[in-house]
Amino acid sequence: MRGAPKGFRLHIGLFGRRNAGKSCLLNAMTRQTVSIVSDVAGTTTDPVEKPMELLPIGPVLFIDTAGIDDVGALGEMRVQRTRQVFDRTDIGVIVAPAGEWAEFEEGILTELRTREVPVIVLFNKSDLARPAASLVHRLENEKLVVVHTVATRGEGILDLREALIRTAPEEFINTPHVIGDLVPAGEMAVLVVPIDLEAPKGRLIQPQVLAIRDLLDIDAYCMVVKERELRDALDRLNRPPALVVTDSQCFLKVAGDTPDGIPMTSFSILFARFKGDLCEFVRGAMAIEALRSGDRILVAEACTHHPIGDDIGRVKIPRWLRQYVGGQLEFTHVQGHDFPEDVSGYKLVIHCAACMWNRREMLTRILRCRQQGVAITNYGVTIAYTLGIFERALGPFPAALDTHHRLKAASERTTRE
Repeated sequence: MRGAPKGFRLHIGLFGRRNAGKSCLLNAMTRQTVSIVSDVAGTTTDPVEKPMELLPIGPVLFIDTAGIDDVGALGEMRVQRTRQVFDRTDIGVIVAPAGEWAEFEEGILTELRTREVPVIVLFNKSDLARPAASLVHRLENEKLVVVHTVATRGEGILDLREALIRTAPEEFINTPHVIGDLVPAGEMAVLVVPIDLEAPKGRLIQPQVLAIRDLLDIDAYCMVVKERELRDALDRLNRPPALVVTDSQCFLKVAGDTPDGIPMTSFSILFARFKGDLCEFVRGAMAIEALRSGDRILVAEACTHHPIGDDIGRVKIPRWLRQYVGGQLEFTHVQGHDFPEDVSGYKLVIHCAACMWNRREMLTRILRCRQQGVAITNYGVTIAYTLGIFERALGPFPAALDTHHRLKAASERTTRE
């Protein structure tokens, strides 16, 4: 049986100075030699990831980072890799050695708070020195959990485990549905799964697998078909399904083959809600109306697979957008954790479904775009908008559909005035 996908794990980032004991702490938590431990500062050069089970939370991912106080050209590269970890951290653990707490630790705390990330302050090497009582009192008054450890001896590790459980966001204790809240128990969802060059041989992609599992968990039925068999499959049912979900690339055909009375959407739009903020993506899609020839668009993809000839992000979406706008647009593509700090030069950011990521990294990118006044949306929402089936695809999501109607009405009022 496969382990939990990385995107489903609670991401716990360990941050601090070089030689604060972060690697030793990770080894003590996992009871394994995961990170190399040395008295030499800067031993950890790149983020080290270790998945494990932490009950009652479930699957978690510890990320041991290089010291953010690293120096030199190579050190700056290490620091940049560490800063990328902030974007996907669900709980930040600030590791301060021997009672030390200064402007450096305050800077990490500010970085995490800016991203609205829960924080645990951990004073390691407590056998050598303890923090001032006034400092601990101030941190606790700021609603921060404070833990004392001696990682080399395993002291305080149980306290850290308890702190992680108490600090974990609610969504990791009670995981939200991918699709299970849209299909009543005992009813059926039809999943349209095209098998093309991008489909992994012998497997289904993550959104399809998670949708099937979610339907099974709520005692619903599931039928999986390819796009060419959808109409025949619907004709064979003795009552309509509660929902049809399709790969976004088949939107037009599936919309044509699905009767108007049956709700329909796409896997990408399901994940726009599950991994991001669907209403924010609806607002982003509305910005397509303001695009003009020559505008710059950033296309971001979480996976780093080798693109095929008719790739969805590099070929199909740019083609559909150019046709919709009626002019040339300039597209820039990024993959993986690479995402520019400054996105202000773009008129629109279009993101993939982020199915392999945790939600925190997607929300961080949404926040960055919002702070810089740049619209952001995702693949499925973009495709539905450019193909003219936006309201149909948003039908299962009343809040998102209401957002669209309000923005559309406001735009029409502005035009009249």
